[in-house]
Amino acid sequence: MAASVPVVSRRRTILIWGLRVILALLFFATAFGKLSSQAMMVAEFETIGMGRWFLYLTGALELFGALAVLIPRISVYGAALLFCIAIGAFVAQVLILHMDWVHTIVIAAVAATAVYLQRDKLGRFAR
Repeated sequence: MAASVPVVSRRRTILIWGLRVILALLFFATAFGKLSSQAMMVAEFETIGMGRWFLYLTGALELFGALAVLIPRISVYGAALLFCIAIGAFVAQVLILHMDWVHTIVIAAVAATAVYLQRDKLGRFAR
């Protein structure tokens, strides 16, 4: 019975790291698109009506979240931030842009799973 504990723990660790890497790669890419003012991103944010400042703020938050999710001590907070960004993207996609929103749900689910699997670390950073 004792031998199964390390296997479960190892599988969980591999799963968490897999989710971290997926989130980091995804949000590094989207942050780059925003921070480099790619035409498609600029057009979307103009349609939303928030202007370029919000484009750059969102890109900076995505970059910060992508970096944070790779640091084990603060990974849960990075994943929570990326979850919030994905929910914001969902709202914008549905209410304003009227574009495909399924990907935002998938991304939010991945981020939520990363938060859930690391929930025991919530609050530890503050101590």
